[in-house]
Amino acid sequence: MSKDIRIKKGVDIQLIGQAEMKLEKAPRSAYYTIKPTDFHGVVPKLHLRTGAKVDVGTPIFYDKNTPDVNFVSPVSGEITEIKRGAKRKMLEIIIKADAQDEFVDMGSINMDSCSREDLIQHLMKAGVWPSVRQLPYAVIADPTIVPKNINVSAFNSEPLAADDSFMIEGKAEAFQKGIDVLKKLTSGKVNLNVKAEANSSTVFSNAQGVDKNTFSGPHPAGNNGVQIHHLNPVNKGESVWYLRPQSVVAIGNLILNGKYDPTKIVAVCGEQANNPKYYEASLGAAVSDIVGNSAKSDNVRLISGTVLSGDQVQKEDHINFYANELTIIEEGNEPEFLGWALPGFGKLSLSKTFLSWLSPKKEYSVNTNLHGEERAYVVTGQYEKYLPMDIYPVQMIKAALALDIEALEELGIYEVSPEDFALCEFSCTSKMEVQQIIREALDLVKKELS
Repeated sequence: MSKDIRIKKGVDIQLIGQAEMKLEKAPRSAYYTIKPTDFHGVVPKLHLRTGAKVDVGTPIFYDKNTPDVNFVSPVSGEITEIKRGAKRKMLEIIIKADAQDEFVDMGSINMDSCSREDLIQHLMKAGVWPSVRQLPYAVIADPTIVPKNINVSAFNSEPLAADDSFMIEGKAEAFQKGIDVLKKLTSGKVNLNVKAEANSSTVFSNAQGVDKNTFSGPHPAGNNGVQIHHLNPVNKGESVWYLRPQSVVAIGNLILNGKYDPTKIVAVCGEQANNPKYYEASLGAAVSDIVGNSAKSDNVRLISGTVLSGDQVQKEDHINFYANELTIIEEGNEPEFLGWALPGFGKLSLSKTFLSWLSPKKEYSVNTNLHGEERAYVVTGQYEKYLPMDIYPVQMIKAALALDIEALEELGIYEVSPEDFALCEFSCTSKMEVQQIIREALDLVKKELS
């Protein structure tokens, strides 16, 4: 049965630079990159070496812990370099692109007669499985587990986030086929969650075989973790899988066409972006080819993802696997004279330090300045305002810092992912790296109890 859920805790951060609903095809990159570091918890092992020729869908590496999960090439070309870091950790596999793409034929599968196990093997072999993630632990889904539900969030409530309805328009057949696949993977429901206040795409409204739930309220209403918590929380020993709409389309295209679909629509946004809009590219495309001359100056921060939970990148880097945005904001490296003492009429604040609370709909200019440094961790009651879950965030953070696994279990660590704590980190008086603390806590629990 569909539900209508109202989120009361949280806040919508209004920033300048939302991407305009215009789509342009990005130029083809000379080099494409697969980054094993995009896939948390994966121990990469190479199928191929430098000099190997690849087509779209050719397996490049696999996960040591789940060898059947392939990570495949998004482009035709030649592997020219494998970059490694400390202790020979694999960081990047760089592919020099051919002028035209050739696709590996993944074969067809009969959805009506195939077993769940055969379908999963097909998805893992074809390289689309990494787009399916799970709670607990916020990692790639374990194919040996049957999830009690699968969650598809059809909107992202983070500031300047890409619009899923726009990115999915015109892809109804592939989206529906992807939903049909997901239905075979779970013993429970496929939840498709849309934003109540917005006009969602007809692709979502016409989808069949799903429970359509509406969520209203501020960010983090669009987070998969928050939605799962309010629909059917994850308890110890249970699993819920989740993915974004573009990933559902990629799965559907695999079934319809027998080919790996590397297409990705990315929103270039942020106050420092000239003419912010959407670009169609392939996974692993160069940031410079998508951003181009969009930055208004050289003193900017490029973020793969959103300002709350994205990763800093450089122009010579490549777009991350899970990111749908390239956000450009001002670098906060200039000192601000008497910044703490001035009224701050145009400054954003989640407290009443500045006057932004009087204009909740106003769009603000932000930079990367932390306005302080990490300091003693004090109990302020801030976190509880921004985490719409029945958990105690401060106690969970303290348990994480103390490496207290038993307390983490009792406090609900299985229900959360780092991005759920992004607002807590943004509002933190002590300037704590809250998302990183939660990530390390999830890794600890997974290591000790899995």
